[in-house]
Amino acid sequence: MNKDIMYIIIGVSIAGCVLLTIASVTTVDAGHVGIHNLFGVVDDTELQPGLHFKNPFASVTKMSIKTQEYTMSNAQGEGAVYGSDVIPALTKEGLSVDLDMTVLYKLNPTEATRIYKEIGVDYIDVIVRPQIRTIIREVVANFEAKQLYSEDRQRVALEITEKLDPELTKRGIILERVLIRNIALPTQLVLSIEEKLVAEQAAERMTFVLRQEQKEAERKVIEAEGIRNSTMIVQEGLARSPEYLTYLWLQKLENHDSVVYVMEGNMGLPIFKNIDS
Repeated sequence: MNKDIMYIIIGVSIAGCVLLTIASVTTVDAGHVGIHNLFGVVDDTELQPGLHFKNPFASVTKMSIKTQEYTMSNAQGEGAVYGSDVIPALTKEGLSVDLDMTVLYKLNPTEATRIYKEIGVDYIDVIVRPQIRTIIREVVANFEAKQLYSEDRQRVALEITEKLDPELTKRGIILERVLIRNIALPTQLVLSIEEKLVAEQAAERMTFVLRQEQKEAERKVIEAEGIRNSTMIVQEGLARSPEYLTYLWLQKLENHDSVVYVMEGNMGLPIFKNIDS
């Protein structure tokens, strides 16, 4: 009987040692850091990816440091929130627009412990989401609706990035990129903007045509001045020498196909130009 008890004790001890060993080892996956927590005392140094030995009674919380995306969309099931999660905002003139946005960010590996202590693992809902929506509304309020519908959209994204980046950085989050997926404007406003853009393009086209016609008119003036100057030269030449007109006539005949050359003398025969052809 004593042997049976001894075997049980030995078995329990071995099992306890195995469990203790297993509890003393933890693995942090690539793209994560580990937060060591022993009875509420959090270690200030993050555990890097790899195998680590720890106090068997301590817990290790893994936090991702990979690039993450937070999408707010009107499409159901497409964004972080299952239903519609567009960002309603007012433009400079007070018009309501809905924005679909995606923000790329990641946790600063050296700030993971501080975030865990101050906020916890739900930092996305506590920091990322509210900051994104607040900054977007502030920036959109500085633009007119037609600017959001044009190439100025990239300028809007840039301003959002410039304002959002320092706010997230001081909370331990690295902002990578802000993407404007779609901006929904009131239908009547869209039609009005499109009509205005068409009118502006037509005006620009007309301005181009007028510039071309002006250049053509300038060319004709220059051509007329050239002809006038040429005529004046001929007139001056005739005034000095009447034979100058004969000279100009012979010069014009030089390249004329109907001209024939007659050699001097009794045996002179006409020689036609380009006779070989």
